[in-house]
Amino acid sequence: MSNSTQITLSGVPEGFDARALLDELTKNKRPVIHVARDDKRMAAMQAACRFFAPDVPVITFPGWDCLPYDRVSPKATISAERLSGLYHILEWHKRPQAERKPLVILTTMNAALQKLPPRSMFDEASWSARVGERVDEKQLMAVMQASGYQRTDQVMEPGEYALRGGLIDVFPPECAQPLRLDLFGDELDSIRAFDP
Repeated sequence: MSNSTQITLSGVPEGFDARALLDELTKNKRPVIHVARDDKRMAAMQAACRFFAPDVPVITFPGWDCLPYDRVSPKATISAERLSGLYHILEWHKRPQAERKPLVILTTMNAALQKLPPRSMFDEASWSARVGERVDEKQLMAVMQASGYQRTDQVMEPGEYALRGGLIDVFPPECAQPLRLDLFGDELDSIRAFDP
């Protein structure tokens, strides 16, 4: 069954379903969302998409690794991947129509059923700076606290930050490595990734 906004396939061999998904992406030039049955199948779909089309952006949005109302919090890496996925989707929507490349969003049924924060939260919790600009350290700390970052002595995982004199280490969820912001007074002197 298919129409202009939805296509349902059944009986497609695993692996070929990624090829069919990418064909649909190429044909319609719009984002494609694939809801996998579980995290393992989502990871396999991601690998297959990267094999068939390594230049196509693939965003993964996993479900929590704990039950609702459980006493155990989700892993920081899962939270970081979910926030990173939402961030990239919002950034894609902010681009002018002509600059939007088609993308694939992979999720699971479990993740699709979970509540999301309001879009306004991302606008309030975002902060940016460039080398040479002035940095209001108090404002940056307030944004990090409001965004759920944990202050630590040494940054090791996504969602952590540390202050040491004129150095601010922060591990944003969308980055593979933490970043070191080197301040000279209140001016941002350099930004570089480092190995924790």
